[in-house]
This record gives sequence, C-alpha cells and structure tokens, in this order.
Amino acid sequence: MSDPNNPYGQPKQDGYGYPQQPPAGPGGYGQQPGYGYPQQGHPQGYPQGMYTGDPNAPYGYDMYGRPLSDKSKVVAGVLQLLAGGLGIGRFYVGDIGIGVAQLLTCGGLGIWALIDGILFLTSNDRTDSQGRILRS
Repeated sequence: MSDPNNPYGQPKQDGYGYPQQPPAGPGGYGQQPGYGYPQQGHPQGYPQGMYTGDPNAPYGYDMYGRPLSDKSKVVAGVLQLLAGGLGIGRFYVGDIGIGVAQLLTCGGLGIWALIDGILFLTSNDRTDSQGRILRS
C-alpha cells in the first residue's frame, strides 16, 4: 500500500520529509488555523492603512522616502486663501512665527496670503513644523 504523503517510497527519517501535524494538546493548539505560520495584520487599535509602525511618519512615506505629515496641503492652501490675513493656514501647519507675522500685517495686505495659499496648493515639498511633507 502506498502512503499519499510519501509517493516515492522513501524510508521515513525523523526530522526529514513531510511536516507532521502537531498533536492536539489540552489547549487544542494543533487545531488552530494557520498554526506554525506568522500571523499577519495590523496591531490592535490601529485602523488599516494608518499605522506604519514608525512614530516619526504616522502616515507613511512618499515615493522619495520622506515622511508624510498628518496635515493636508489642500486644507492648508484653502485656509490660507480664505483666511490668510489672519495667518490661519500657517497656524494649521504649525508655523506659529509666520502665522503671527501674517496676523500682524493682515497677510501682507492680502498679497502675501494669496501667494502663500497658491504655493501651498501647487507645491509638492511644503512641510509642517516637524519637517514632514504635507499630504495631498
């Protein structure tokens, strides 16, 4: 009679050949699905696609390997266009000093705020106060 696990009739040696099923012990560990394989998935408490395991890059990295910020360049640009005289876009990304300067000068009489808002929307290398690239 042929053994389906040993189609060529090789002599059975301990530690060699086809893997044996682990015994079902008192906890039934041998009957768990995926036994012996590393479990994949996300750590508990983190939604899928959000946690990268790196606290310096909570939203991952861009295609050049630079860490992405939790702030959005679109939100920063729109805030700067709508309320740039108050420096709101700069306060949003964490640039407090420039935000105060725009607040005191009314956004450079609106010109500085307008140009800054357009640059936020069109630039791909704007950073937040921690030096991380703003997300699209």
